[in-house]
Amino acid sequence: MEILLGNPGEPWIFAAVFLLSLLVMLGFTRALLPLLRRLNLGQRIREDGPERHLLKEGTPTMGGVAFVLTLVGVTAVALPRQEDVWLLLCAVAGAAALGFADDFLKVSLNRPLGLRGRAKLFGQILLGVAVGWTAAFYLGRGTEIAVPWIGTSWDVGLAYPAFSALLFTATTNAVNITDGLDGLAAGSVAISSLVLIAAALARAQLGVALFAVALLGVCIAFLWYNFYPARIIMGDTGSLALGGALAALAVLTATELLLIVACGLFVVETLSVIIQVAYFQWTGGRRIFRMSPLHHHFELAGHSETTVVLGMWAFQLICAGLAFWGLRGMGA
Repeated sequence: MEILLGNPGEPWIFAAVFLLSLLVMLGFTRALLPLLRRLNLGQRIREDGPERHLLKEGTPTMGGVAFVLTLVGVTAVALPRQEDVWLLLCAVAGAAALGFADDFLKVSLNRPLGLRGRAKLFGQILLGVAVGWTAAFYLGRGTEIAVPWIGTSWDVGLAYPAFSALLFTATTNAVNITDGLDGLAAGSVAISSLVLIAAALARAQLGVALFAVALLGVCIAFLWYNFYPARIIMGDTGSLALGGALAALAVLTATELLLIVACGLFVVETLSVIIQVAYFQWTGGRRIFRMSPLHHHFELAGHSETTVVLGMWAFQLICAGLAFWGLRGMGA
């Protein structure tokens, strides 16, 4: 039975959904930990990474399963029965399924590379097209892409599902790249979700806003177990699920371009990998960063893991502040 009786815009409803998602996520994660240990589903650490990361070898992974279970449960009992909410849940579950397949191959079947890159990319593109097409042509979102700050938009017509696929693929992979330090990805997604909550409220999309509030709750709850030293790691199951949630929320709230600003840390982390690889190939083996993604560069420069995470959260907060400013330029 839904708890959302009466006016779903009342502030207590948002507090209730946040607390429910927080508590359910804490419970699911606590229950998942011993199961993952019994199944011997421990993280495999790159040998070429920072040496201190070798201490994380064997930490239970695939904690992202709790994200999906929590969002499914909260959606079923506490959110409006709306098609846009179900689309968000399907996007998260689909992305998590890709990540689960990748994690399972890496950890259980001992295949270091996990799911083949082409297979993962195909799945991400397919999900992105499905989300974009459903939102644009079935839910009536339309095919316009709003431009922050300048108050204009582009109508891309039938190309919108392809644009959605690009956004979905880029966002899921960017969150996955950023998930390399304890708490970094979960905390950064929590910060970005604040912008998406505001965007949904500005468009009177209360179900979408409540889903984003639930996303905020599960991310903060996960930090209880994932902040340094992590007792559980989200794995690709979690990072792809979180990236899928951000992308789908941006599609439904027409904030696709603003998401680039709100997720500034993810953009920088991804660019650091692209720049490193391109420069390495161009110069025949030279590097710009000690190691990519960028968080490893700061670690190898002598900063503690906690210092790097807190510094990157601060940067993400600045990006979120700029995104809130951008919402005003979009008429929000």
